[in-house]
Amino acid sequence: MNAVMPILLFLCAIVSVLTTIGIVVTLATETYQFFKKIPIFDFLFGTTWSPLIPPKSFGILPLLGGTLLITVIACLVAVPLGLASAIYLSEYAPKGVRKVVKPVLEVLAGVPTIVYGYFALSIVTPIIQQIFSGTGIFNALSAGIVVGIMIIPMVSSLSEDAMSAVPRSLRDGAYALGATRFEVALKIVVPAAFSGIVASAVLAFSRAIGETMIVTLAAGSTPNLTLNPLESIQTMTAYIVQVSLGDTPHGTVEYGSIFAVGMTLFVITFLLNILAQYVARRFREEY
Repeated sequence: MNAVMPILLFLCAIVSVLTTIGIVVTLATETYQFFKKIPIFDFLFGTTWSPLIPPKSFGILPLLGGTLLITVIACLVAVPLGLASAIYLSEYAPKGVRKVVKPVLEVLAGVPTIVYGYFALSIVTPIIQQIFSGTGIFNALSAGIVVGIMIIPMVSSLSEDAMSAVPRSLRDGAYALGATRFEVALKIVVPAAFSGIVASAVLAFSRAIGETMIVTLAAGSTPNLTLNPLESIQTMTAYIVQVSLGDTPHGTVEYGSIFAVGMTLFVITFLLNILAQYVARRFREEY
């Protein structure tokens, strides 16, 4: 048994590695075939995305702009609320309250994203329409807010774990010098847990970029290069869903555009994960 278990565990570990390699190879192969037909410069810097309707154009900037617009709105919602929740749970909440509030907050992470999408359409969008007259049913603001709500548990849980790892002696020393609880939280605990907080924010940013169902339902399917969050836009993931459900023939340039967009999304999230790991190592405090 002792000889079999290491082999079994190795096989389990190698499955994830081979799966990742298979995904990368598939994306790279199909993307290469796409760029044999479409110049990479036109793809990366073109401002018009219309792969299905003539005249066809394959400039990804509208999809990239829509994705980043949704992500920025989501982070503006999730990071302040998640950090405030983490500070409360770490520094203010009694143990009994913390045991109840933290699991309830993390339940948000278990809600299916399709439910969040319908929540955005049926609850958030009507509220936005009452505040900003003329807003359409599909808009980036509604989708961004709900994506932000969805990733709050990620920011809150990871930040709270980083704050809880700060030694009690640092807090006691600040209290002995006359600092208030709020001053200890902001000037002692948050700086000491800075690497974990920034890593949680970067991971939340990466999670928001890859969100699919909420933006597909609530943001619309208009590849629009705009900074106006009240307009309908289309993200990279929403485009992949749109074309994957259609009748696009295999081997066509339209079919290849799915993999080109997917590769772009993969590279962005990969770089964000590397950034999160770098920040965590660069600013890590050891006590």
